[in-house]
Formats: sequence, C-alpha cells, structure tokens
Amino acid sequence: MFCFARNMFVPALMACAAIVLTPFSAIAAPSEQPTAQPLQPQALKYAGLYQLRQLNPALTGSGVKFAIISRSLTYTDGKPQNDYRPDIEHGCFANKQFNFNDQNELPPGISPHSTAVCSILFGEDPNAFNQDVGEFSYQGAVPQAQADIYEFWHFLINNVFSLSAPDADILTASFGTQFEDWWTRGIEAMAEHHGLIVVAGIGNGLEAYDPLLYPGAAANAIGVGVVDSLNTLNIATNLQSFSLAYPQHSSFGPTTDARCKPDIVTAGNCLAAATEPNSYEPTGSWSSFSTPLVAGAIGLLVQKAKLEPVLTAALDPNGGNCVIKAILLNSATKLPFWHKGLLKTDDDHCAPLDYVQGAGMLNATAAYRHLIAGQNTPGSVPKAGWDLNLLQENQASKNTYEITLTEPADKFITATIAWNKHYSSVYPFEPIPEKDANLRLELWAVDSNDPESSYMLDYSDSNTDNLEHIYCRADANYTNYEIIVTYSGTSDHLTQRYGLAWNAESSQNNDSSFWYDLNADGDINDSDSDILLKNWLLSGITPDAYLMGDINSDGAIDIKDWKMLEIRKIAESTDK
Repeated sequence: MFCFARNMFVPALMACAAIVLTPFSAIAAPSEQPTAQPLQPQALKYAGLYQLRQLNPALTGSGVKFAIISRSLTYTDGKPQNDYRPDIEHGCFANKQFNFNDQNELPPGISPHSTAVCSILFGEDPNAFNQDVGEFSYQGAVPQAQADIYEFWHFLINNVFSLSAPDADILTASFGTQFEDWWTRGIEAMAEHHGLIVVAGIGNGLEAYDPLLYPGAAANAIGVGVVDSLNTLNIATNLQSFSLAYPQHSSFGPTTDARCKPDIVTAGNCLAAATEPNSYEPTGSWSSFSTPLVAGAIGLLVQKAKLEPVLTAALDPNGGNCVIKAILLNSATKLPFWHKGLLKTDDDHCAPLDYVQGAGMLNATAAYRHLIAGQNTPGSVPKAGWDLNLLQENQASKNTYEITLTEPADKFITATIAWNKHYSSVYPFEPIPEKDANLRLELWAVDSNDPESSYMLDYSDSNTDNLEHIYCRADANYTNYEIIVTYSGTSDHLTQRYGLAWNAESSQNNDSSFWYDLNADGDINDSDSDILLKNWLLSGITPDAYLMGDINSDGAIDIKDWKMLEIRKIAESTDK
C-alpha cells in the first residue's frame, strides 16, 4: 500500500504468448506525430516510447546490442526443430542485420512468435499497409539496435551451461517455465556476475493456466506483465486504448518463495509483423508482446547512458543492471487499484510491489528523465536522481540521501532500491544465500530545528525480495526528507552493492475511468455493477483474493464503493 534432462523439460516449458494473430479495423492517426502516416504500434505511444523519441530524436537504439532468446516452434521427440527465426523477408526487416545462433543440425525455420517480437523491437517500414487499417508508418522500439537471435537450447548449451554471457547489453525472452531450474538460475548468475540486464515475460494469467514463469519470476530479472487493451466492439479503439493488468490475463505474485512479481506492466496488444508477405496483424494482449516494449525502453536508456560519460555508472557491469531496474520501477505509473501486496487496508511494508501491477505501468519518458537527472552520492541530493553504491559490512550501516521540497503539499516521494542475489558461477548455479544481504529502505520527515519532531514517514522491508519500493505522500508540514538505505535487522551485515532511484513530484492524476469500468469495455454501466457486486460478495468469502472494486481506496469493497459507481453511471448516461 502507499501512504496515503531435455525430454523431461519440454512439457514444462510454457510459451507466454498466443502466436495466432487476428485482424482488426482502422485506427486514427495521432496528430502530434510528425510523420506522413499514423505510427504503429500504438502500444509504444501508450508506454511513452514515441514521446521519448520526439523528446530526443537521436534515440533509435543505435549502438545497443540485444540478445533475443527464441524458442523453437516445433519439437519432435523432445528435440527442437530449429524453427525459431523471425521472417527476415518481411518488409519491416529490410536492411536489418540479424545474427542467428543455433545448433545448425536442421534447416532453419520461421516462428510467427519470433517475427512479432522482433518487429516490435526492430521493425521499420514507412509504407506499411493493412486492409483494415490502411497505410501507416511502422516503427519498432529500437529500430537501429543490433540483434543476436539465439535458439533456446543452443543458448542453454553454449552460453548458460558455461556461464558465457552473450555480447549484449540486454537479454530478453518472451517465454518461460513455471519452475525454477538450473538454466533460470544460470541466467540469474549472468545478471549477477556480468551485469547483464535480463527482461522476460511473466506469463498470461489464470485463463491461460500460466503461473508465474521463470526467468521472468527470477530475482535478478525484470519480470513483465501485460496491461489489457480495451475490450470494445470497436477494435480500432481497442488497439490504441488500454486498461489495467488483470489476474485473469497477467500472471501474478507472490512467488513460491514469497517474492513480489511482476516488476512492471505495460501494453501487449501491438500491431506486429505476421508471416504472410509483408502483412501486419495485432498480437492480442499477451505478456510476450509487452516484454519487448520494456526491453526497448531499456535499450533507449542504455543508448543515452553510452553517449553521456556522466551516466556510465548505470552501465557498470558490477551492479549497473540494478540501477536500470530501480529507475524503471521508480518511474512507473501507478494504475487504479495499485496497492502493495494484496488489495487490503494495511500498509504492507513487507511487500514492496503490487502482486499484479508490480511497480506500475512502464513510462519510458519518465524513466529517461530519471536517468538524465544523474548520479548523486549520499548527502544532499536533488529531488530526482539515482546512485550505484555500497553498504559496507563494517560501516555505520546506512547511506542517507537528503532532499528538500520547497512546496511539499501534494507531493509524492518515490524511492526504489534493487540489488542482485548471489549464485554460484558453475552448473547447476545454486543460490548462495550466505552472501545475500537483506536491505531496508526508509523515508523520514526531518525537522533540523527540532530533531525530536522528525519521524519515519514510510519504510519498505521485505524479508525475501531483493528490492524495496516506497510510494508515499509528503507531509505538508515538512520540507526536509531523508531516504535511508540500511540493513534489515542487526545480523548478516554483508557488503552489498545496490542501485537506488528516487523522485519527488506532484501526485498522479487518478481520475481514471478504470476505477469504475471494471470490465474495460469502454462503458460504465450495469455490467460493471454486476462485477462490483460479485467482487463485494467474494471479498467476504475469500479476503485474500485480489479483487478490484475498492473505488475509494479505504481497503474494503462495500456500499460506499457501490454508491460511487452508481453516481458515476448516472453522470455517464447524462453526458451521453
């Protein structure tokens, strides 16, 4: 809450996307885009990537290297049939230089899933066409980035088993398995030992029978959930309008070891390249296709950090991936019903993130502004920034960052720390918990003239997660605040490198229709009342369920929420 053996493995491997694509109807051009044709996919606009490119047109992914792990589409007797590649003959991949890595035992084949994922990342086609949409300009998230595409089993045998990290800044995978395994731990070890940024889909929720999927659910990875597109009869509206992350469609935490996942969510319904010649079709709302949006946003941050020497600490192979993770989560936008852990009244200090939304929805532009705010070490710091630092085993065991808000009223302070858990560097990459420090994040309101009036405004102290997150309203009576990174408890004060990001800004606009439009069909009507009534009843039977409908955020679904919904329904019908 905020203060205010291969054959045995294959059946367990679960692709976290449906790779059957369906057509949709026309979409209006975004008037602010300086192109002759409307831009696609519109999900990139929703996540702030197109706006970031307008802010800094040089950000195209140039100089950034991606490792794309792609699962073969077909398996025979447990053996992958090497059909893992994107369709490089598609027009959006013209002049793209992809490097392919596989066993070279079978002729390579095409994967529609890989084609769609790679188009969202790297596609570029100024003269794209769809019979329902008409002409449009197609721009992926990082059209000028480099890409090495690995067949999954080749990557396991040649890279993970030997802990040979790929020559890449970012590793991304849009699939996973419901069980932690030696290879998921190996990828975590890559993140720890090589500073590799790992981005992976978290799974497609209850209706797809997907539990949390690894490596997205792994501690050192960034796990991505999906925000549903709007569910109206007008498919054009659906493509450019998005609602919330739902447990039915986006896998949710906690993990079996009680950690929060996903880390972040974003839209997944993207217009993407299909394997028909030069055709484009919508993907649907699946976490496979929200994952490249997050990976692409990180790619733009990495490019910026490479270009600016003062930002290079964010790329440090010893913990820079923790800085990027902290920035990404700290800049995320809270969607309606965001609450740490379960949707309850308590301020859950032990769960740093929402079990369905994570830290919130990807906001690429806000993440960029976070990054360029720059690194600041403990002491007096500006109201936005980040740091890569250490807690020393034998020091006073805290680092303090002091911020001043001249106008604290209506300000929210957000702070996030992330650190890597430790794993053996040799197969089977067992965890080394005795090396893991347990950190704590505190926020204090400080009165330098009367120290006894200072008090702890909020804290985040999970016993299991390797991140902590605070999202808290500032006290209008205090202008001085301290963000403190310290140890949890009094034992195991091990030296630990961490990434920290913080920001203080005006509160978000929470006047969203999705507090009321519970079925995300674009209308607030009796169907939403039916859902609210159902959730109201279930909340009394299963109080630990993640149920939407607490419209006034008082921790309970009750008559107050019912009245608010009815008032909004009347207002909506009057406006029509």
